[in-house]
Amino acid sequence: MMQTQRTLENQQSMQSGQISGSLSFNGALTKEDEEMSKSALSTFRAKEEEIEKKKMEVKEKVQAQLGRIEEETKRLAVIREELDALSDPMKKEVSFVRKKIDSVNKELKPLGQTCQKKEREYKEALEAFNDKNKEKVQLITKLMELVSESERMRLKKLEELSKNIETIRIA
Repeated sequence: MMQTQRTLENQQSMQSGQISGSLSFNGALTKEDEEMSKSALSTFRAKEEEIEKKKMEVKEKVQAQLGRIEEETKRLAVIREELDALSDPMKKEVSFVRKKIDSVNKELKPLGQTCQKKEREYKEALEAFNDKNKEKVQLITKLMELVSESERMRLKKLEELSKNIETIRIA
C-alpha cells in the first residue's frame, strides 16, 4: 500500500513537471498540453478512485473485525456471567455449612458439660455401688461365719444332748 502511494506521488510530480514545463515554454496551452493534462487528470482520478476503493476495503475489513470483536466480547461476558453464577452457589453453601457448624458447636458445649457432670455422677454412683457391694460381701461373709458357728454350736449341743440321753438310758 505504501509502495502504491509512492508510485502515485512520483507520477504526479512528473506529470506536474511536464505540464509546468510546457506552460512555461510556450505560455499558452497547446492541444498536446491539453491532452496531457486531461490524461494526467484522468490518471489522477483513476488513482484517487483506486485509493478510495482500497480505503473502503480497509474500512470493511475493520468493520468486520469490530463485529467479530463485539461478538467475542459478548461471548466473554456470557462466560463471565456463568463463572459468577458458578461461584455464588458455592459461597452460599459454604457459608450455610459454616453457620451450621457454629450452631452445632454452640449446642455441643452444654451437652459436653452435661456429659462430664453425668460422668462424675456415674463415677460417684459406681463408687457408692461398689462400696455397698463390698459391705454386702462383708456382711454375707459375717453371716456365713455366724451360721457356721451357730451350726457348729447346735451340733455340739446336740451331741451333748445325745450323750445325756445315752447316759440316761444306760443307767
